[in-house]
Amino acid sequence: MPLKNIRSFHGIPIIGYGIKAAKACGLFDEVMVSTDSEEIAEVSRSFGANIPFMRSQKNSDDISTTAEVVREVLEWYWKNGKRFKYACCIYPTAAFITPPKLNQAYELLNKESADSVLPVVKFGFPIWRSFKMEDNYAVEYNWPEFAQKRSQDLPATFHDSGQFYFFNVQRFFETGTLIMKNTRAIEVSDMEAQDIDTEGDWRLAETKYALFVNNNLRTK
Repeated sequence: MPLKNIRSFHGIPIIGYGIKAAKACGLFDEVMVSTDSEEIAEVSRSFGANIPFMRSQKNSDDISTTAEVVREVLEWYWKNGKRFKYACCIYPTAAFITPPKLNQAYELLNKESADSVLPVVKFGFPIWRSFKMEDNYAVEYNWPEFAQKRSQDLPATFHDSGQFYFFNVQRFFETGTLIMKNTRAIEVSDMEAQDIDTEGDWRLAETKYALFVNNNLRTK
């Protein structure tokens, strides 16, 4: 989905949600966007984000990792006289992000002296009863020992919601990863998270977001 980061999502470019939440939560000395696109940079500036430099070519391909992009950003600031104790990497399509979520993550990061904090979503069905499928469509359990277990008796499992990582900068440089030994999580519902890779994902995210906003209005 080319330029999905600035595609209109319920009336505004989707990247605007993350920028607005970061600026509204009151936690950050600097809100910046890393991009190699002048078009994305222009839209990001319109929401108040800084673009102090354009992302390098080596970190602009499809195989660059989030950690590599984050390291490039932090090293740039370091070389230009700014060192941070904490940082937060927000994904550009995190439409469900809110200032309270960012504040909750920051509080947990400090309270638990954590290396990093991320929002996670519970799998709808226990992965312990999942199948693997061969090329000939034959299936078998990944964990046969759980085949006869009731789903409600199996431990819950979670996955990254794809919204943000709040982290200790020193620990990030020491480990080179955003998921570290002392990483903690806040749980969000599957109705306020959606990975967006296809048109179907986008439409589902729009539907969830409409319900998310309506529910928030009803509970205020």
